[in-house]
Amino acid sequence: MADAAHTARAMWTLFEPIHAVTYFAPEARAAYEEAGLRGFWRGYFAGRAAPLGPAGAAVVTASFFNFAPAFVARAIPAVWDLITPEDALATRLAGAEAALSTLLAGHEDEATAAADLLWLAIGELDFSGRVLAAANAALPVPEDSGLARLWQAATLLREHRGDGHFAALAAADIDGCEAVALRGCMNLRREDLQPVRGWTDEQWDNALAGLADRGWVGPDGLLTNAGQAAHDAVENATDWAAARPWARLDPQTTAGIAEALLPLAQACAAIVPYPSPIGVPAPGTAG
Repeated sequence: MADAAHTARAMWTLFEPIHAVTYFAPEARAAYEEAGLRGFWRGYFAGRAAPLGPAGAAVVTASFFNFAPAFVARAIPAVWDLITPEDALATRLAGAEAALSTLLAGHEDEATAAADLLWLAIGELDFSGRVLAAANAALPVPEDSGLARLWQAATLLREHRGDGHFAALAAADIDGCEAVALRGCMNLRREDLQPVRGWTDEQWDNALAGLADRGWVGPDGLLTNAGQAAHDAVENATDWAAARPWARLDPQTTAGIAEALLPLAQACAAIVPYPSPIGVPAPGTAG
C-alpha cells in the first residue's frame, strides 16, 4: 500500500462487500418484506435513510446524491407511514446479520475479530461535513453479535467514504445524474445504471450532452482522455478523503485488518455483481 489514499481504496474493496449484503442478499430483502416493505426500493430507502430519522425526500436525495429526486419521492416520505425509522434500523440490521450468518457460516470467530479491528480503525473519527456517516455513528454499537458489529462497522466506513465522494463530485461541479452517466461511459451499461437511479431519458441525455460539452465524452459515448482524467481526479480526492481511519494506524495494524477482512469480503462478494453498480472493485483488486 503505497500511500494513505491507496490504502483507503484497498480497504474499501474489503469492507464494502460486507456492507453490500444488505442490498444483494435474499435474507436482507426478506427482512424488509416481512416488515411490510414490499418492493426493493421501499426497503432500500427506509433502511439507508433511517439513521437520519423521518427525513423528507429533499434531505434523502441530497444525502444519497445520485438518485433522481422524483425516484426518491416515490418512497420518501410515504415509507414512514409503513415503518418507523427505529424499526427500519432494527430490520436492516437483522437482515444483514442473517445474510452474514449464511455467507460467513463457520467463520463467526474470525468475523468477530475483524469487527473489533474495524472499530479500532474507526476510533474517534471526526464526521464534520459527513451527514450519513455521522448519523450512522450516532447509532448504538451491537454488543451481542460479532456479525452485527462487523456489518455496522463496514456500513459506517462506507458511508464515511461515500460522503467524501459526494463532496469530491460537488467540488468538480458534477451533479448526481452526470456522476452516474459518467460512470456509465466506462464499464457499466446505461441500461443497468439508469433505471436503478431513476433518471429519465431526457435527464440522462442532457447529462451526457453536458459531459460532451466539457470534452469528457466522445461521439462514441465513451470517456475521452480528459473525461478519464476528470473521473480519476474525483476518485483520487475520494481516496484521500477516506484515508484518515487508516492513516492513524501503523502499517502493520492496517495490514492485519486487511488480512482479516479479505476472506470475509470474498465470501460476501459472491453475491455482489462485478462490475458492480456500486462501483467498487472486487476484494483485493484495487489498483
